Amino acid sequence: MFDQQDTAAPLVIEGLTFRYHTRPKAALRDVSLTLERGELLLVAGASGCGKTTLIRCINGLIPRTYRGDLEGRILLYGQDASGMTMARLSQTVGTVLQDPERQILGSFVLNEVAFGLENLGLPREEIIQRVDETLDYLGISHLRDRETFYLSGGEKQKVALAGVLVMHPSILLLDEPLASLDPASAQEALALFRRLADEGVSIILVEHRVEDALSIHPDRVLFMQEGRTTYYGPPDDLAEVVDYREVKMPAHIVIRRAASDPPPSFVPLIKPDGREPLVTFENVSFAYEEDGPIVIRDVNLTIHRGDVIALLGPNGAGKTTLVKHAIGLLKPRQGRVLVGGHDTREMSVAQIAHTLGYVFQSPSHMLFAPTVREELAFGPKNLGYAEEAITEGVNRAVEIVNLRGLEEYPPLALSFGQQKRVSIAAILAMRSKILVMDEPTAGQDYWNYMAFMDSILQMPGFEAILFITHDLDLAICYASRVILMHEGRIAGDGPPTEVLTDLELLRHCHIVPTSLLQANLKYLPRTGRFMRAEALAHVPVA
Repeated sequence: MFDQQDTAAPLVIEGLTFRYHTRPKAALRDVSLTLERGELLLVAGASGCGKTTLIRCINGLIPRTYRGDLEGRILLYGQDASGMTMARLSQTVGTVLQDPERQILGSFVLNEVAFGLENLGLPREEIIQRVDETLDYLGISHLRDRETFYLSGGEKQKVALAGVLVMHPSILLLDEPLASLDPASAQEALALFRRLADEGVSIILVEHRVEDALSIHPDRVLFMQEGRTTYYGPPDDLAEVVDYREVKMPAHIVIRRAASDPPPSFVPLIKPDGREPLVTFENVSFAYEEDGPIVIRDVNLTIHRGDVIALLGPNGAGKTTLVKHAIGLLKPRQGRVLVGGHDTREMSVAQIAHTLGYVFQSPSHMLFAPTVREELAFGPKNLGYAEEAITEGVNRAVEIVNLRGLEEYPPLALSFGQQKRVSIAAILAMRSKILVMDEPTAGQDYWNYMAFMDSILQMPGFEAILFITHDLDLAICYASRVILMHEGRIAGDGPPTEVLTDLELLRHCHIVPTSLLQANLKYLPRTGRFMRAEALAHVPVA
């Protein structure tokens, strides 16, 4: 452990520059900062700007696991970290990764949270006590004896955090910790981070959900672009420094700043007609184990041609399980699912893929090819497309999700946000009739996900789009239909202006009203529909 003298800052970074051996350009360029005791530092910036690389340098994964050219110094409590062992580092620096799938190793929650303590050789009684205290501290004691495989993405994120906090680190690195959390859970997590900082833990919070993160009043903000620091200072001044089109800011700030810019001209190509049924759920219920808890129950719904559906609800509500029934990965215990009028029990996953393309919540569940180009071509080849059509589809998908210049990179060497865009592009290249995306904005900066959502909704060929999301504003900006799930049931289904105006229903489903929803409710008598903040800026004053 470190001799944590009162005079030494927990973390000092001096002139940090790093270039991966697999990349031609530096990922970090001359970054310097100081993290004081009990300070909460928010780090923001576009996907691929170097935020995760910064985290890897601090926790020792660079240069021990990720190889490259490293310059500058990192001091932990006044001591140079370059000569420290990973065992020594891990007892002071705790890291929660973007993708909990990469962090969880244990089959059961208890084993997973105890893993680090077991490696320290602590007595069993102390391990059990610290595990139970940590689970209780995070409010997830009910998950203690659950299998990690059956947890939702948000539940896995909380378990990963427990596995770090149980080690009692004095420096906590949080890499997109809100990515998989529903709004209510995200608020709870943010309040927890603020509490940890107030109790003396020094925290670096890397987060794209800047508006949410600002609500807990971080002490300072570091904003990065292309590996460089472009802003480092108090949070109150951030809104005047960054471009509102690149960073998601509170709606009232965007409305004020966008008023002098041209109004947005986005017009979706896909239009709801409410007639032809594409996918139908008839009295569908499902449990993962024969005698296990029912995950979805008595679901009846139909996806029609032209629907753009946002599927919202708390972690563990059954959203992903529901969608996996549509693509044939799961079969109902009761009821049936029809795709194009055919029962999914009588169809292979490959047959369904011609109709439904599914983007998994975790990119690591999809990506395997040696290069991005080969990854995007794999699906179309297996569906029997001609070579010319494959090339055209791959190139179009690269443009839509902003991957130009990364075609020859290994997908798993990219940042989490870039991997997510690769997984979306892989499905776009397959040209399925129905696009299904599980948390498409996870790990994405605001500009990138608004750009690819605009492009997707203006693409010819899609008959319907469904996206699972915890981002209420994504539903406000793009959905023609909102479905709310709670405890495996459909709790609400209808146009956004009907479902999202029921504030009691939103609370019931753990959905927290955002500044954009509040602004839209204020403007609704004049607009008659929900709009993005940039468009609200041009609504005539009553």
